[in-house]
Amino acid sequence: MARRVFFSFHFDGDFWRTQQVRNMGSLEGQSLCTANAWEEVKRKGDAAIERWIDDNMHGKSCVITLVGAQTASRPWVIHELSKGWNDGKGVLAIRVDRLLDSKGQSSMAGPNPLTKVTFKDSQRTLADVAPLKTPSGSDSKAVYASIATNIEAWIEEAIRIRKTA
Repeated sequence: MARRVFFSFHFDGDFWRTQQVRNMGSLEGQSLCTANAWEEVKRKGDAAIERWIDDNMHGKSCVITLVGAQTASRPWVIHELSKGWNDGKGVLAIRVDRLLDSKGQSSMAGPNPLTKVTFKDSQRTLADVAPLKTPSGSDSKAVYASIATNIEAWIEEAIRIRKTA
């Protein structure tokens, strides 16, 4: 049975790459907003965005952050990582910078967004416990194959880590 997951990503930079991962068929994620729908949610303000996140994260077992060049600088991504962990969900980050976008381009590898979530009363960050996976392969097809082959095991690992943390 496919795990139900929540995808966290930088919309402008990585929507196309996220679609590739979502369409691998090995997991069940929230439907992704179109650009128009996301703009509509954003126009309604922060409370509407938080409500959208809450609604779409409900019932999911893992938060998967798809890491591109600018993911770590996105405040809502950091919010989603923190919320997922605090809600007891597995948290996993996967680098997608080498997957091609709609223009056939890869991007630069960005910083690890897991380092942006700190634990209260500690110097530790989510990066100290949650995995950041860098798929193997030297081109987009190989990276895609690596993600497709490993994503289910990576999700199960993230869920196990959260249950024991």
